[in-house]
Amino acid sequence: MVKLATLLPLALACSVALHGQANRAVAFPSLSDQGLTGAPIPDLAGKVVLVDFCASWCAPCRASFPAYNRLLEEFGPKGFMVVGVSVDTDPAAYAAMLRKLHPSFVVLNDPQHKLVSLVQVPGMPTSYLIDRAGKVAGVRIGFHSGDTENELRRAIARLVAEPL
Repeated sequence: MVKLATLLPLALACSVALHGQANRAVAFPSLSDQGLTGAPIPDLAGKVVLVDFCASWCAPCRASFPAYNRLLEEFGPKGFMVVGVSVDTDPAAYAAMLRKLHPSFVVLNDPQHKLVSLVQVPGMPTSYLIDRAGKVAGVRIGFHSGDTENELRRAIARLVAEPL
């Protein structure tokens, strides 16, 4: 796994930073059979998807949900989806996060950290932008308000404009 310090120059050079196990043009693992709970797993086939790893105890994660709601509202009609994956091991903390933040997207729970381990998520929050073919188009570590939202908006606009 690439260390965060190694990514800083890459993060500055790329619109969406890349790192670690799930590299660009590599298929993102299927969400099925990962032990995810909390909601039915949505059909992602042919969609541009932002898979966001989050936790109830993570302040930047909580700040990202309104931005993801706005991105979903803007790009949802063009084939974009957001799927949150909470790493909370306490079901009550996971449920409280959903009640408080009111996401307009599905947030699954990975209490056994099976998907988190498979993808080798470096920290919370980390978002994987997946193209219509199911391949990783970019990875964003952290969330920095408008900067991250605008970065993602540009990348999503480009991906939803691409043909299948």
